[in-house]
Amino acid sequence: MTRTEEGLRERKKRAMRRQLSDTAMTMFLERGFEPVRVADVAEACGVSEKTVFNYFPSKEALLLDRLEATAGALRHHLADPALPPVGAMLRVLDGELAGLETTLTAAGDHDDALTTYRRFGDLIRDTPSLRAYRSDVAYRYVDIAAEALASRTGLEPTDPEVQITAAALIGLWRIQVHALRTHLRPGRPIAEAVATVAGQVRRAASLLESGLA
Repeated sequence: MTRTEEGLRERKKRAMRRQLSDTAMTMFLERGFEPVRVADVAEACGVSEKTVFNYFPSKEALLLDRLEATAGALRHHLADPALPPVGAMLRVLDGELAGLETTLTAAGDHDDALTTYRRFGDLIRDTPSLRAYRSDVAYRYVDIAAEALASRTGLEPTDPEVQITAAALIGLWRIQVHALRTHLRPGRPIAEAVATVAGQVRRAASLLESGLA
């Protein structure tokens, strides 16, 4: 296979993954999470149910696909010895914020986009399996962070210093998730809300940098 063919194949895979995830989100928001089957999403996209599971390990992953991008960013930035741990985590979170701001501002109707965003949050909050999946992902983030930090320190991922650092850094991600829920709402300028969220994350980050004492 040539590099061009390989690149085309990867683009098609990314496009299919995006189509499946976007279609699933639309259907879940319209009909609720439980009533929609994976087979329904597959049929809407013109593929088999097996194809959906080739891209996503579970129904919950269909809706929360963006969390995988965060996992990749954690591996990349936290393993970089040139970046202090808190600074590396802020790069991860700033990347998330920038991507979300771009998506929301690209919409023709900002209030409509913000309403959809909040409905997405409501769906997660009101669906036990989605809440559990997001919690599991947060625990996995701690493991990913610990492995990345250990790779640059010579310690083991299970060492207490690495574990507490990883947990504290992922705590900043939780701060950002909660702040977005509080400040991103219809009627408020997106850029202003995003700046407020970033400011709150940095307040928490400064505490980590200075130490709890």
